[in-house]
Amino acid sequence: MRQIAGGVRGGYAAGSFVTGAFATVPGLLLLPYLTDSLAVPAALAGLLVLAPKAWDVLFNPVAGRISDRAGVRRPFLLHGGLATSVLFALLFAGPFTGTGAAAYVALVFLACATAYAFFQVPYVAMAAEITEDYDERTRLMAWRMAFLALAILISGAGAPAVRDLVGYPGMGVAVAALMVVGTLATFVGTRRVPASRRVASAAGVGELLAVVRESRAFRLLLTVFVAQAVGLGTMLAGVDYFARLVLGEQGLQTVLFVGFVGPALLVMPLWQRVGRRYGKRVGLVAASALFAVAVAGLTASRVLPVTAVLALMAVIGVGYAGMQVFPLAMLPDVITAEEQRSGATRAGLFSGVWTAGETLGLALGPGVYGLVLALGGYTASTDGSAVQSSGAVTAALLGFTVIPAVLALAALPLLREETR
Repeated sequence: MRQIAGGVRGGYAAGSFVTGAFATVPGLLLLPYLTDSLAVPAALAGLLVLAPKAWDVLFNPVAGRISDRAGVRRPFLLHGGLATSVLFALLFAGPFTGTGAAAYVALVFLACATAYAFFQVPYVAMAAEITEDYDERTRLMAWRMAFLALAILISGAGAPAVRDLVGYPGMGVAVAALMVVGTLATFVGTRRVPASRRVASAAGVGELLAVVRESRAFRLLLTVFVAQAVGLGTMLAGVDYFARLVLGEQGLQTVLFVGFVGPALLVMPLWQRVGRRYGKRVGLVAASALFAVAVAGLTASRVLPVTAVLALMAVIGVGYAGMQVFPLAMLPDVITAEEQRSGATRAGLFSGVWTAGETLGLALGPGVYGLVLALGGYTASTDGSAVQSSGAVTAALLGFTVIPAVLALAALPLLREETR
């Protein structure tokens, strides 16, 4: 086995500061920003969080195919990452409320998601080109997930704290700065990664659908990953409401994030050993089961002491780490097998479809949570001072616990031997 140089592993993993911040902060704060700062009704707010990202379901495969045809990935990382940073800062700096705010957020978020596609898709595709070794790919993804956990810790715990100090616009600028750091570190750190081995021919929607249809292993793995992403997105969107309504203390939002992400920084070597000994598929099943059981335990949060809630969050973090590292380590294996079968460069195309599914899943989460809140009778406001009914509190709890637990397990039976 030819090991990847530490500088390349670190440089590649640093891209998680972009992907982690973009996936975490909008899912965590955009919904409460809309409902409790801009007076946008909960159901509409959930739709606004979903709609711009849903665009990526169509656009991400296009971005992947463009990078395939270009034969390079790094220029896309640089330009896409920097554009995402600027647009992200603008997202939380709108001068409107109500209908005007809804329109502004929809347009800026759409532009931001488009720019992000040109970073995320080449970034994921690059993993298949850094190494072809089965175990080394798990190691690379373990590094990436450790950086991702750190990025989630910084952005997920730090963004609410910065918001409380300087408001949403200042928070947007701070997170954008983190994205710039991740973009530049990845661009420099991956300078020795080879370009695509073959230049892809032009392709349309027909070929995209055909390629996905022909690769059963990819379809199964993607379905599992997207289902779990919806659950994670729902849980992420609910942290603010869970802390404020269920636990009765908004300040616990940061503590919950530390309890969730902190263990993930420590257990990556453990999941790496599990994958090496038992295989990636077994590791994913074990991680998902651990996550689901711990999340289900949170349904008793209203009667549990805070220490017990934090302990459960730590167990959830251990399971979450495995749920991320194993699918991402399995994806390059599937891509390589397909490229060897077809003789064509398809890393960008597959990565585009993959990231489109991930984006849709994470975007559906806030939409689902917003709908649950609406069904529970949640009342929107401009300052978060509205008194919520018992139905809204129950909705905040169930959306944070039952939905993520069910979705973590629902698609696991689809895993087959092809997705080893």
